[in-house]
Amino acid sequence: MIDINLIRNNKDLVKENIRKKFQDHKLPMVDEIFELDLEYRNFKQKGDNLRAEKNNKSAEIGLLMREGKKEEADKIKKEIESLNEEIVHLEENEVAYEAKIRDIMNVIPNIIADDVPLGKDDTENVEVEAHGVKTEYKYDVPYHVEILEALDGIDLESARRISGSGFYFLMGDIARLHSAVLSYARDFMIDKGFTYCIPPYLLNSQSVDGVMSFTEKDAMMYKIEGEDLYLIGTSEHSMIAKFKDQLLEEKHLPYAMTSYSPCFRKEKGAHGIEERGIYRIHQFEKQEMIVVCKPEESKEWFEKMYTYTVEFFRSMDIPVRTLECCSGDLADLKHKSIDIEAYSPRQKKYFEVGSCSNMTEAQARRLQIRVKDENGNKYYAHTLNNTVVAPPRMLIALLENNLNEDGSINIPKVLVPYMGGKNKIEVKK
Repeated sequence: MIDINLIRNNKDLVKENIRKKFQDHKLPMVDEIFELDLEYRNFKQKGDNLRAEKNNKSAEIGLLMREGKKEEADKIKKEIESLNEEIVHLEENEVAYEAKIRDIMNVIPNIIADDVPLGKDDTENVEVEAHGVKTEYKYDVPYHVEILEALDGIDLESARRISGSGFYFLMGDIARLHSAVLSYARDFMIDKGFTYCIPPYLLNSQSVDGVMSFTEKDAMMYKIEGEDLYLIGTSEHSMIAKFKDQLLEEKHLPYAMTSYSPCFRKEKGAHGIEERGIYRIHQFEKQEMIVVCKPEESKEWFEKMYTYTVEFFRSMDIPVRTLECCSGDLADLKHKSIDIEAYSPRQKKYFEVGSCSNMTEAQARRLQIRVKDENGNKYYAHTLNNTVVAPPRMLIALLENNLNEDGSINIPKVLVPYMGGKNKIEVKK
Protein backbone atom coordinates (compact mmCIF):
# COMPACT_ATOMS: atom_id res chain seq x y z
CA MET A 1 0.00 0.00 0.00
CA ILE A 2 1.33 3.42 -0.95
CA ASP A 3 1.13 6.55 1.23
CA ILE A 4 -2.24 8.25 0.62
CA ASN A 5 -0.41 11.59 0.68
CA LEU A 6 0.90 10.68 -2.78
CA ILE A 7 -2.69 10.71 -4.04
CA ARG A 8 -3.54 13.85 -2.09
CA ASN A 9 -0.51 15.77 -3.37
CA ASN A 10 0.76 14.03 -6.51
CA LYS A 11 -1.96 12.13 -8.36
CA ASP A 12 -0.04 12.42 -11.63
CA LEU A 13 2.91 10.47 -10.23
CA VAL A 14 0.61 7.66 -9.04
CA LYS A 15 -1.16 7.54 -12.41
CA GLU A 16 2.10 7.50 -14.33
CA ASN A 17 3.29 4.60 -12.18
CA ILE A 18 0.08 2.71 -13.02
CA ARG A 19 0.66 3.34 -16.73
CA LYS A 20 4.21 2.02 -16.44
CA LYS A 21 2.75 -1.21 -15.08
CA PHE A 22 0.24 -1.39 -17.95
CA GLN A 23 -2.72 -1.35 -15.56
CA ASP A 24 -4.68 1.50 -17.13
CA HIS A 25 -7.95 0.04 -15.80
CA LYS A 26 -6.83 1.23 -12.35
CA LEU A 27 -6.41 4.89 -13.38
CA PRO A 28 -9.98 5.91 -12.38
CA MET A 29 -9.34 4.47 -8.92
CA VAL A 30 -6.88 7.28 -8.17
CA ASP A 31 -9.55 9.96 -8.67
CA GLU A 32 -12.07 7.85 -6.77
CA ILE A 33 -9.72 7.60 -3.77
CA PHE A 34 -9.05 11.35 -3.97
CA GLU A 35 -12.79 12.16 -3.76
CA LEU A 36 -13.49 9.57 -1.06
CA ASP A 37 -10.60 10.93 0.96
CA LEU A 38 -12.00 14.48 0.76
CA GLU A 39 -15.33 13.24 2.10
CA TYR A 40 -13.62 11.13 4.78
CA ARG A 41 -11.59 14.11 5.99
CA ASN A 42 -14.72 16.28 5.97
CA PHE A 43 -16.55 13.80 8.22
CA LYS A 44 -13.49 13.52 10.45
CA GLN A 45 -13.11 17.30 10.77
CA LYS A 46 -16.78 17.70 11.67
CA GLY A 47 -16.46 14.88 14.18
CA ASP A 48 -13.34 16.44 15.73
CA ASN A 49 -15.11 19.79 16.03
CA LEU A 50 -18.15 18.23 17.68
CA ARG A 51 -15.99 16.19 20.06
CA ALA A 52 -14.18 19.37 21.07
CA GLU A 53 -17.53 21.13 21.58
CA LYS A 54 -18.77 18.20 23.67
CA ASN A 55 -15.65 18.36 25.88
CA ASN A 56 -16.13 22.08 26.44
CA LYS A 57 -19.81 21.63 27.33
CA SER A 58 -18.94 18.76 29.70
CA ALA A 59 -16.50 21.04 31.51
CA GLU A 60 -19.19 23.72 31.63
CA ILE A 61 -21.64 21.29 33.31
CA GLY A 62 -19.19 20.65 36.12
CA LEU A 63 -18.78 24.38 36.70
CA LEU A 64 -22.56 24.98 36.73
CA MET A 65 -23.16 22.11 39.15
CA ARG A 66 -20.57 23.52 41.54
CA GLU A 67 -22.39 26.85 41.37
CA GLY A 68 -25.73 25.13 42.07
CA LYS A 69 -27.19 25.95 38.64
CA LYS A 70 -28.75 22.53 38.09
CA GLU A 71 -31.37 23.70 35.56
CA GLU A 72 -28.79 25.21 33.28
CA ALA A 73 -26.60 22.12 33.67
CA ASP A 74 -29.49 19.81 32.68
CA LYS A 75 -30.12 21.92 29.58
CA ILE A 76 -26.51 21.49 28.49
CA LYS A 77 -26.73 17.75 29.19
CA LYS A 78 -29.52 17.52 26.62
CA GLU A 79 -27.40 19.45 24.14
CA ILE A 80 -24.61 16.90 24.73
CA GLU A 81 -27.03 14.03 24.07
CA SER A 82 -27.84 15.60 20.70
CA LEU A 83 -24.14 16.06 20.00
CA ASN A 84 -23.49 12.40 20.84
CA GLU A 85 -26.05 11.27 18.27
CA GLU A 86 -24.44 13.43 15.60
CA ILE A 87 -20.95 12.26 16.59
CA VAL A 88 -21.98 8.59 16.31
CA HIS A 89 -23.39 9.26 12.83
CA LEU A 90 -20.18 11.00 11.75
CA GLU A 91 -17.99 8.24 13.21
CA GLU A 92 -19.98 5.60 11.32
CA ASN A 93 -19.31 7.51 8.10
CA GLU A 94 -15.63 7.87 9.01
CA VAL A 95 -15.29 4.11 9.46
CA ALA A 96 -17.21 3.32 6.25
CA TYR A 97 -15.21 5.74 4.11
CA GLU A 98 -11.92 4.63 5.65
CA ALA A 99 -12.74 1.00 4.75
CA LYS A 100 -13.68 1.95 1.16
CA ILE A 101 -10.44 3.88 0.74
CA ARG A 102 -8.36 1.04 2.16
CA ASP A 103 -9.98 -1.55 -0.12
CA ILE A 104 -9.12 0.48 -3.21
CA MET A 105 -5.68 1.50 -1.93
CA ASN A 106 -4.83 -2.19 -1.55
CA VAL A 107 -4.95 -2.67 -5.33
CA ILE A 108 -3.00 0.46 -6.26
CA PRO A 109 0.54 -0.73 -7.15
CA ASN A 110 3.61 0.26 -5.19
CA ILE A 111 5.80 2.94 -6.77
CA ILE A 112 8.41 1.12 -8.84
CA ALA A 113 12.11 2.04 -8.81
CA ASP A 114 13.29 4.57 -11.41
CA ASP A 115 15.62 2.03 -13.03
CA VAL A 116 13.03 -0.74 -13.51
CA PRO A 117 12.87 -1.54 -17.26
CA LEU A 118 9.49 -0.89 -18.87
CA GLY A 119 7.73 -3.94 -20.30
CA LYS A 120 4.33 -5.64 -20.37
CA ASP A 121 5.24 -9.10 -19.07
CA ASP A 122 8.08 -11.52 -18.24
CA THR A 123 9.07 -11.83 -21.91
CA GLU A 124 10.50 -8.31 -21.60
CA ASN A 125 12.60 -8.93 -18.49
CA VAL A 126 16.25 -7.92 -18.92
CA GLU A 127 19.34 -10.04 -18.24
CA VAL A 128 21.68 -8.37 -15.76
CA GLU A 129 24.58 -10.82 -15.55
CA ALA A 130 25.42 -14.47 -16.23
CA HIS A 131 27.59 -16.42 -13.77
CA GLY A 132 29.51 -19.58 -14.69
CA VAL A 133 30.07 -21.39 -17.97
CA LYS A 134 27.03 -23.13 -19.42
CA THR A 135 27.29 -26.91 -19.02
CA GLU A 136 27.58 -28.75 -22.34
CA TYR A 137 27.55 -32.51 -22.96
CA LYS A 138 28.36 -34.65 -25.97
CA TYR A 139 25.49 -36.90 -24.94
CA ASP A 140 21.76 -36.22 -24.66
CA VAL A 141 20.34 -35.09 -21.33
CA PRO A 142 17.14 -37.01 -20.49
CA TYR A 143 13.97 -35.42 -19.15
CA HIS A 144 14.45 -34.83 -15.40
CA VAL A 145 11.80 -37.40 -14.42
CA GLU A 146 13.65 -40.04 -16.46
CA ILE A 147 16.90 -39.15 -14.63
CA LEU A 148 15.15 -39.49 -11.28
CA GLU A 149 13.47 -42.77 -12.20
CA ALA A 150 16.79 -44.28 -13.29
CA LEU A 151 18.13 -43.39 -9.83
CA ASP A 152 15.03 -44.92 -8.19
CA GLY A 153 14.47 -41.50 -6.68
CA ILE A 154 10.87 -40.64 -7.54
CA ASP A 155 7.40 -42.18 -7.54
CA LEU A 156 4.88 -39.95 -9.28
CA GLU A 157 2.29 -42.64 -9.92
CA SER A 158 1.71 -43.40 -6.24
CA ALA A 159 1.51 -39.68 -5.47
CA ARG A 160 -1.11 -39.16 -8.19
CA ARG A 161 -3.10 -42.09 -6.86
CA ILE A 162 -3.31 -40.74 -3.29
CA SER A 163 -3.07 -36.95 -3.82
CA GLY A 164 -3.56 -36.14 -7.52
CA SER A 165 -1.30 -34.49 -10.08
CA GLY A 166 1.29 -31.99 -8.90
CA PHE A 167 2.52 -34.19 -6.03
CA TYR A 168 5.44 -36.63 -5.70
CA PHE A 169 7.32 -39.11 -3.58
CA LEU A 170 11.08 -38.52 -3.46
CA MET A 171 12.94 -41.70 -2.60
CA GLY A 172 16.29 -42.95 -1.32
CA ASP A 173 19.41 -40.97 -2.18
CA ILE A 174 17.39 -38.34 -4.06
CA ALA A 175 15.26 -37.65 -0.98
CA ARG A 176 18.48 -37.42 1.01
CA LEU A 177 19.99 -35.07 -1.59
CA HIS A 178 16.87 -32.90 -1.36
CA SER A 179 17.30 -32.63 2.42
CA ALA A 180 21.06 -32.08 2.04
CA VAL A 181 20.45 -29.03 -0.16
CA LEU A 182 18.10 -27.53 2.44
CA SER A 183 20.51 -28.22 5.30
CA TYR A 184 23.37 -26.67 3.36
CA ALA A 185 21.18 -23.63 2.53
CA ARG A 186 20.33 -23.21 6.22
CA ASP A 187 24.00 -23.25 7.24
CA PHE A 188 25.00 -21.05 4.28
CA MET A 189 22.61 -18.30 5.43
CA ILE A 190 23.50 -18.67 9.11
CA ASP A 191 27.12 -18.09 8.08
CA LYS A 192 25.95 -14.87 6.38
CA GLY A 193 24.66 -13.65 9.75
CA PHE A 194 20.98 -14.49 9.32
CA THR A 195 18.92 -15.87 12.21
CA TYR A 196 17.44 -19.30 11.48
CA CYS A 197 13.70 -19.70 12.02
CA ILE A 198 10.95 -22.28 11.45
CA PRO A 199 7.66 -20.34 11.15
CA PRO A 200 3.94 -21.25 11.28
CA TYR A 201 2.72 -22.91 8.09
CA LEU A 202 -0.80 -21.47 8.42
CA LEU A 203 -1.81 -17.79 8.45
CA ASN A 204 -5.05 -15.95 9.14
CA SER A 205 -6.64 -13.85 6.39
CA GLN A 206 -5.60 -10.51 7.90
CA SER A 207 -1.94 -11.55 7.76
CA VAL A 208 -2.26 -12.95 4.23
CA ASP A 209 -3.87 -9.71 3.01
CA GLY A 210 -0.97 -7.81 4.53
CA VAL A 211 1.82 -9.71 2.79
CA MET A 212 0.53 -10.23 -0.74
CA SER A 213 -1.69 -8.77 -3.45
CA PHE A 214 -5.26 -10.04 -3.78
CA THR A 215 -4.69 -11.46 -7.28
CA GLU A 216 -1.76 -13.50 -5.95
CA LYS A 217 -3.85 -14.70 -3.01
CA ASP A 218 -6.59 -16.06 -5.27
CA ALA A 219 -4.13 -17.72 -7.67
CA MET A 220 -1.86 -19.22 -5.02
CA MET A 221 -3.37 -19.83 -1.60
CA TYR A 222 -5.19 -22.90 -0.29
CA LYS A 223 -7.95 -21.97 2.19
CA ILE A 224 -8.75 -24.20 5.16
CA GLU A 225 -12.49 -24.80 4.95
CA GLY A 226 -14.45 -23.54 7.94
CA GLU A 227 -11.49 -21.70 9.47
CA ASP A 228 -9.83 -18.32 9.00
CA LEU A 229 -6.57 -19.98 7.96
CA TYR A 230 -4.55 -20.35 4.75
CA LEU A 231 -1.63 -22.66 3.93
CA ILE A 232 1.43 -20.53 3.20
CA GLY A 233 2.83 -20.38 -0.33
CA THR A 234 6.24 -19.35 1.00
CA SER A 235 7.68 -18.77 4.47
CA GLU A 236 8.19 -15.11 3.54
CA HIS A 237 4.48 -14.71 4.34
CA SER A 238 4.88 -15.87 7.94
CA MET A 239 8.24 -14.19 8.45
CA ILE A 240 7.08 -10.71 7.41
CA ALA A 241 3.74 -11.13 9.22
CA LYS A 242 5.75 -11.94 12.36
CA PHE A 243 6.26 -8.17 12.75
CA LYS A 244 2.58 -7.27 12.23
CA ASP A 245 1.31 -4.41 14.46
CA GLN A 246 4.76 -3.99 16.03
CA LEU A 247 6.58 -0.79 16.90
CA LEU A 248 10.23 -1.77 16.49
CA GLU A 249 13.17 -0.05 18.14
CA GLU A 250 15.45 1.37 15.45
CA LYS A 251 18.53 0.23 17.38
CA HIS A 252 17.48 -3.41 16.80
CA LEU A 253 17.33 -3.05 13.00
CA PRO A 254 17.94 -4.73 10.67
CA TYR A 255 16.18 -8.04 11.27
CA ALA A 256 17.82 -10.52 8.89
CA MET A 257 16.24 -13.97 9.09
CA THR A 258 16.36 -17.22 7.10
CA SER A 259 13.47 -19.63 7.34
CA TYR A 260 12.58 -23.18 6.35
CA SER A 261 9.06 -24.29 5.50
CA PRO A 262 6.96 -26.52 3.30
CA CYS A 263 5.06 -24.43 0.74
CA PHE A 264 1.65 -25.01 -0.86
CA ARG A 265 0.44 -23.47 -4.12
CA LYS A 266 -2.52 -23.99 -6.42
CA GLU A 267 -0.44 -23.50 -9.62
CA LYS A 268 -3.51 -23.07 -11.82
CA GLY A 269 -3.39 -23.67 -15.58
CA ALA A 270 -1.87 -26.14 -18.01
CA HIS A 271 1.88 -26.44 -18.41
CA GLY A 272 4.29 -28.02 -20.90
CA ILE A 273 6.26 -31.19 -20.20
CA GLU A 274 9.33 -29.36 -18.89
CA GLU A 275 7.13 -27.71 -16.23
CA ARG A 276 5.61 -31.02 -15.11
CA GLY A 277 7.40 -33.64 -13.04
CA ILE A 278 8.84 -31.74 -10.08
CA TYR A 279 9.09 -28.29 -11.68
CA ARG A 280 5.61 -26.82 -11.10
CA ILE A 281 4.00 -28.57 -8.15
CA HIS A 282 1.49 -28.00 -5.36
CA GLN A 283 3.81 -28.86 -2.48
CA PHE A 284 7.52 -28.23 -2.03
CA GLU A 285 10.07 -27.12 0.56
CA LYS A 286 12.03 -23.92 0.61
CA GLN A 287 14.73 -21.95 2.38
CA GLU A 288 13.87 -18.26 2.37
CA MET A 289 15.50 -15.04 3.56
CA ILE A 290 13.78 -11.84 4.71
CA VAL A 291 15.03 -8.49 5.93
CA VAL A 292 13.22 -5.74 7.85
CA CYS A 293 15.32 -2.58 7.80
CA LYS A 294 15.50 1.20 7.70
CA PRO A 295 14.35 2.77 4.40
CA GLU A 296 17.80 4.10 3.55
CA GLU A 297 19.28 0.59 3.86
CA SER A 298 16.86 -1.41 1.70
CA LYS A 299 18.62 -0.78 -1.61
CA GLU A 300 21.90 -2.12 -0.22
CA TRP A 301 20.16 -5.14 1.32
CA PHE A 302 18.46 -5.88 -2.00
CA GLU A 303 21.84 -6.10 -3.74
CA LYS A 304 23.26 -8.31 -0.99
CA MET A 305 20.33 -10.69 -0.90
CA TYR A 306 20.16 -11.71 -4.54
CA THR A 307 23.95 -12.05 -4.74
CA TYR A 308 23.76 -14.53 -1.83
CA THR A 309 21.54 -16.77 -3.95
CA VAL A 310 23.91 -16.48 -6.89
CA GLU A 311 26.82 -17.41 -4.60
CA PHE A 312 24.85 -20.36 -3.20
CA PHE A 313 24.17 -21.87 -6.63
CA ARG A 314 27.68 -21.20 -7.90
CA SER A 315 29.08 -23.03 -4.85
CA MET A 316 27.41 -26.12 -6.35
CA ASP A 317 28.83 -25.30 -9.82
CA ILE A 318 25.41 -24.55 -11.24
CA PRO A 319 25.51 -21.80 -13.91
CA VAL A 320 23.00 -19.02 -13.18
CA ARG A 321 21.99 -15.60 -14.41
CA THR A 322 20.17 -12.66 -12.86
CA LEU A 323 17.19 -11.14 -14.61
CA GLU A 324 15.70 -7.70 -13.89
CA CYS A 325 11.90 -7.93 -13.77
CA CYS A 326 10.24 -5.36 -16.01
CA SER A 327 7.44 -3.08 -14.81
CA GLY A 328 4.59 -5.27 -16.06
CA ASP A 329 6.02 -8.39 -14.40
CA LEU A 330 6.20 -6.81 -10.93
CA ALA A 331 3.46 -7.83 -8.49
CA ASP A 332 1.61 -4.83 -7.05
CA LEU A 333 3.56 -4.76 -3.77
CA LYS A 334 6.99 -4.83 -5.42
CA HIS A 335 9.24 -1.81 -5.87
CA LYS A 336 11.98 -3.77 -7.63
CA SER A 337 12.68 -7.45 -8.28
CA ILE A 338 15.49 -9.66 -9.58
CA ASP A 339 14.90 -13.26 -10.66
CA ILE A 340 17.68 -15.84 -10.36
CA GLU A 341 17.64 -18.47 -13.11
CA ALA A 342 19.65 -21.70 -13.37
CA TYR A 343 20.90 -23.12 -16.64
CA SER A 344 19.28 -26.28 -18.04
CA PRO A 345 21.63 -28.27 -20.34
CA ARG A 346 18.63 -30.24 -21.57
CA GLN A 347 16.57 -27.20 -22.61
CA LYS A 348 19.67 -25.11 -23.39
CA LYS A 349 18.12 -22.18 -21.60
CA TYR A 350 17.73 -20.76 -18.09
CA PHE A 351 14.73 -21.31 -15.81
CA GLU A 352 13.67 -19.53 -12.62
CA VAL A 353 14.90 -20.91 -9.29
CA GLY A 354 14.44 -17.84 -7.09
CA SER A 355 13.26 -14.26 -6.85
CA CYS A 356 14.45 -11.31 -4.76
CA SER A 357 12.11 -8.38 -4.09
CA ASN A 358 12.24 -5.02 -2.36
CA MET A 359 8.76 -4.07 -1.14
CA THR A 360 9.89 -0.75 0.36
CA GLU A 361 7.15 0.21 2.87
CA ALA A 362 4.18 -1.33 0.99
CA GLN A 363 3.92 -4.46 3.18
CA ALA A 364 4.78 -2.53 6.33
CA ARG A 365 1.87 -0.11 5.76
CA ARG A 366 -0.56 -2.99 5.32
CA LEU A 367 0.75 -4.80 8.40
CA GLN A 368 1.47 -1.67 10.46
CA ILE A 369 5.16 -2.47 10.97
CA ARG A 370 6.62 0.77 12.31
CA VAL A 371 9.95 1.83 13.72
CA LYS A 372 10.72 4.31 16.51
CA ASP A 373 14.06 6.11 16.37
CA GLU A 374 16.08 7.41 19.32
CA ASN A 375 14.20 10.73 19.21
CA GLY A 376 10.80 9.06 19.36
CA ASN A 377 9.98 9.68 15.69
CA LYS A 378 8.02 6.88 14.01
CA TYR A 379 8.17 5.63 10.42
CA TYR A 380 7.36 2.52 8.38
CA ALA A 381 10.05 -0.14 7.97
CA HIS A 382 11.15 -1.49 4.58
CA THR A 383 10.74 -5.23 3.94
CA LEU A 384 12.58 -7.49 1.50
CA ASN A 385 12.45 -11.18 0.66
CA ASN A 386 14.47 -13.61 -1.42
CA THR A 387 14.58 -17.32 -2.19
CA VAL A 388 17.73 -19.07 -1.03
CA VAL A 389 16.68 -22.35 -2.64
CA ALA A 390 13.44 -24.17 -3.42
CA PRO A 391 13.95 -27.88 -3.96
CA PRO A 392 12.76 -30.03 -5.55
CA ARG A 393 12.71 -27.58 -8.52
CA MET A 394 16.37 -26.74 -8.09
CA LEU A 395 17.15 -30.48 -8.14
CA ILE A 396 16.46 -30.34 -11.88
CA ALA A 397 19.35 -27.90 -12.31
CA LEU A 398 21.57 -29.87 -9.93
CA LEU A 399 20.88 -33.19 -11.68
CA GLU A 400 21.29 -31.85 -15.22
CA ASN A 401 24.52 -30.00 -14.42
CA ASN A 402 26.09 -32.97 -12.59
CA LEU A 403 25.00 -35.78 -14.92
CA ASN A 404 27.40 -38.47 -16.11
CA GLU A 405 26.94 -40.33 -19.40
CA ASP A 406 25.97 -43.53 -17.55
CA GLY A 407 23.14 -41.66 -15.79
CA SER A 408 24.85 -41.36 -12.40
CA ILE A 409 25.02 -38.01 -10.60
CA ASN A 410 28.09 -36.36 -9.10
CA ILE A 411 27.31 -34.74 -5.77
CA PRO A 412 28.76 -31.21 -5.44
CA LYS A 413 31.58 -31.06 -2.88
CA VAL A 414 29.69 -28.69 -0.57
CA LEU A 415 26.91 -31.28 -0.23
CA VAL A 416 29.10 -34.33 0.40
CA PRO A 417 29.22 -33.79 4.21
CA TYR A 418 25.39 -33.66 4.25
CA MET A 419 25.27 -36.93 2.26
CA GLY A 420 27.30 -38.93 4.77
CA GLY A 421 30.44 -38.70 2.63
CA LYS A 422 28.72 -40.04 -0.52
CA ASN A 423 30.00 -38.23 -3.64
CA LYS A 424 27.96 -39.98 -6.32
CA ILE A 425 24.46 -41.39 -6.81
CA GLU A 426 24.52 -44.48 -9.00
CA VAL A 427 21.86 -45.66 -11.44
CA LYS A 428 19.52 -48.22 -9.89
CA LYS A 429 17.49 -49.20 -12.97
